[in-house]
Amino acid sequence: MNVTFGAYYTLIMAVLVLMLGKLMTRHIRFLRDFNIPEPVSGGLVVAAIIFMLHQTTGLALSFEGSLQSAFMLVFFSSIGLSANFAKLREGGSALFIFLGVIAVFIMMQNIVGVSLATVLGLDPLIGLVAGSITLVGGHGTAGAWGSVLENQYGLTGATTLGIACATFGLVIGGLVGGPLAKRLITRHQLAQPLTESEQLRADAPTVSEGSEVANFESPNKAPRLITADAAVETLALFAGCLAFAEFMTGLTMGTVIQLPTFVWALGGGVVIRNVLDYMFGFKVFDRAIDVFGNAALSIYLAIALLSLKLWELTDLAGPLMVILAAQAIVMTLYAAFVTFRIMGKNYDAAVLAAGHCGFGMGATPTAVANMQAITNQYGPSHKAFLIVPLVGAFFIDIINAFVLQAMLSILR
Repeated sequence: MNVTFGAYYTLIMAVLVLMLGKLMTRHIRFLRDFNIPEPVSGGLVVAAIIFMLHQTTGLALSFEGSLQSAFMLVFFSSIGLSANFAKLREGGSALFIFLGVIAVFIMMQNIVGVSLATVLGLDPLIGLVAGSITLVGGHGTAGAWGSVLENQYGLTGATTLGIACATFGLVIGGLVGGPLAKRLITRHQLAQPLTESEQLRADAPTVSEGSEVANFESPNKAPRLITADAAVETLALFAGCLAFAEFMTGLTMGTVIQLPTFVWALGGGVVIRNVLDYMFGFKVFDRAIDVFGNAALSIYLAIALLSLKLWELTDLAGPLMVILAAQAIVMTLYAAFVTFRIMGKNYDAAVLAAGHCGFGMGATPTAVANMQAITNQYGPSHKAFLIVPLVGAFFIDIINAFVLQAMLSILR
């Protein structure tokens, strides 16, 4: 028996998932400590209920797919619209070096995933799912590439697999980053723990609520309000990104530069943002873009989790844990012996290594949480708090998209 929910009912169900996730996060410390997104915590519970219904009664629930795709495109458009290349200059040469370190790691993560999947007798594409698609990319990228792999490459259950890997990555990224940085600091005698009075005076930068971009605005400066005019202005930017994505998808169909629609939406955002900045002097309202993008991501993830078919994962549980365990080891070793050394083998480099573990296995909020745990104990690292949010919020997604496209062209 199959029950199908239309667009309106799908949206209602997604909001209920978000409310459940918010309630769970408020009352379960584990979810807060490891920065598990509210749609993921609530969605996994509902997905488990749907799984039990399917196993006991044969009931299958279907949800409106076009709504999920629309919110996904809005989210990736927000990443592109946040990519102001003027911010690259703020990070200086260290930012470009860190980007290079991350780009190499993304390729290594995929090579490890594909190699292990092949050795274990799995489809090599599963190795990509258990690679940078989910670990560097996070839940949003997992769902986006999952639908591409299912529809264009015939990989059954790719979205379900991706959500599971991304959730695992969030937890592991939060577990390994802090201890690794602390070991590096202690071993190389890079800093001494702050006294109690020094900890009270420490003023490390923070990440604004609902945003993955660091908040460096002056506390004395009155924030610009998200008014109706600002909302309409921001919606126009998103509409431009979606139109660009639709046009380029149709134009490149069947050509060597064919890319998934969400990659064109991201690219369109980058183009629109920087053309407005440099050619017209138009100041894009970053906070409004963050709000729209985060709201779209939450609804998109809620619908994606409602659509999970957990019964498709039963045969992959063992091999998947082998691949993910190997990825966690590779991440730890890479951060310790590559990221830390190339970034200077100093205190800032140790904090950057903790941040790299956070978004290399999970997401930018996990990276910031790792860094805050270290800086609260040893003192601030303004360099790390500038570089990691800039890279983790949008530049890493741009690099990851093109690396994954190249890997797919090699594998297929």
